[in-house]
Amino acid sequence: MMPRVSFRTVLFVGALLGFAVVLAVGGRAQTAPSPAERVAALKQSLAQSQKQIRQYEWVETTIISLKGEEKARTQKRVFYGADGKLQKTPIEPAAAKAESAGRGRGGRGGGVAQRVVENKKDDMKDYMEQAGALIHKYLPPDPEDIQKAKDRAKVEMTAPGQARVTFTDYLQPGDHLVVDVDAATNKLKGLSVATYLDKKEDTVTLAVKLGALTDGTTYTAETTLDAKAKNIRVVTQNTGYKPFGK
Repeated sequence: MMPRVSFRTVLFVGALLGFAVVLAVGGRAQTAPSPAERVAALKQSLAQSQKQIRQYEWVETTIISLKGEEKARTQKRVFYGADGKLQKTPIEPAAAKAESAGRGRGGRGGGVAQRVVENKKDDMKDYMEQAGALIHKYLPPDPEDIQKAKDRAKVEMTAPGQARVTFTDYLQPGDHLVVDVDAATNKLKGLSVATYLDKKEDTVTLAVKLGALTDGTTYTAETTLDAKAKNIRVVTQNTGYKPFGK
């Protein structure tokens, strides 16, 4: 299971932190929205955005690298099914099919070397599943966790018209959840997580880049998960957005 940041995650954080960004711009808002008003606006934003993204399908490319060398690459067609759940259908390149057929006819050719390679892949998969499970504790951010961390939040202007909200000690001591927002529009520009597994030396980071479709729909363009202790990187790219079924 390779971690992927959902569209719902992106919009959730953007809507939740929008008011904080308005305050960061210089306190121009005269009346702060009440919690009830903020929740209502959040629900409306999520409903509209989810409706828009469900009209699309796209291609998800996942690239796994070890010590800077690509070890695996997969592609999947992604869309929302009739049940409202995200569906992913593997796209198998012709070259991969030919290679798979060749191995089926190859008899003893693979031998010990092939088993060693497969064992390494299994170790990578197990570790990345553990790292992915940790990241999913952060994304999508839980409202209760945001509330607990709000007093430790730092809001700063990182560039003209752009604000950054940093939550420290968000879920465990020494971790960070960072959100970049367009201060003028309150649209999310990106987010990142810096955390660790069992030990602080076993760091895991996640960076998210966003994009926008022609109708203004925001989507997750690329996520990069780094597990530095194992020299493993997983990059997930989402491209080829088009109306579903066309």
